[in-house]
Amino acid sequence: QQGMTVAPVVANLGPLEALTLAPNPDEVEEVFTLPLAHLLREENQGYTHFRTANGYGYTLPVFLNGPHKVWGLTAIVTELTLELLVPGRY
Repeated sequence: QQGMTVAPVVANLGPLEALTLAPNPDEVEEVFTLPLAHLLREENQGYTHFRTANGYGYTLPVFLNGPHKVWGLTAIVTELTLELLVPGRY
């Protein structure tokens, strides 16, 4: 959808066990966490290459080896966040 605005928020919310999350089931299928150390391991980082019918291609990040593959907009926001949180390590 064009014209959509996404505003990612990074926050320390304390122990996750103490949180009561109620995501919109139309938008979120499951909530899970990955430690920062997991995201920073090279074996858990990758890229997906896409090609379109007219030959145009693009590459997007993907994070592997967790409970689910993190891809798409979530992976893009995660990659940008890692670049800000741990410059030089990611």
